[in-house]
Amino acid sequence: MKKSLDNQIVLEASASNSYLAMACWCEVTGYQGSANYFYMQSDEERTHMLKIVHYLNNLGEVANIPAIKAPLHSYKSLEDLIKTALKSEQSVTKAIHAMVEIAQKEKDHSTYVFLEWFVNEQVHEETKFETLLQKFDLIGRDKLAINEIDKILAADASAPVDPAI
Repeated sequence: MKKSLDNQIVLEASASNSYLAMACWCEVTGYQGSANYFYMQSDEERTHMLKIVHYLNNLGEVANIPAIKAPLHSYKSLEDLIKTALKSEQSVTKAIHAMVEIAQKEKDHSTYVFLEWFVNEQVHEETKFETLLQKFDLIGRDKLAINEIDKILAADASAPVDPAI
């Protein structure tokens, strides 16, 4: 279980860095709303990582803080970037589900309960990106449509942060 939680720290740190790189690409490309959104996503993923770090530390286990590889920093389009974000979230979901199975198998009830929050959070995360991708089909892919999608992301970035994160 400890190894799986340490591996999850790597995934959360990588997601945080990936979202930071996405924010940078968006900012330079002129998608300020999207940049703000992905800066916020980067912070959120770091917070998820810290939840795991604190959980392990509270159990008396020293969390392993990883070195991570550099994320992608260039994208063909905003839609491509969002597809990449969704794939990342799907990988995280798969890893969390695997940890839940380990916790169940090992009868590690406290970790199982701890992971429930992450299971629910991943449903929310995947739905966000799937909904954003639907916007390209609904609104379109021309410059005005992409500007509208950027505005949607800006609105999401300025929404109140969930205190449970």
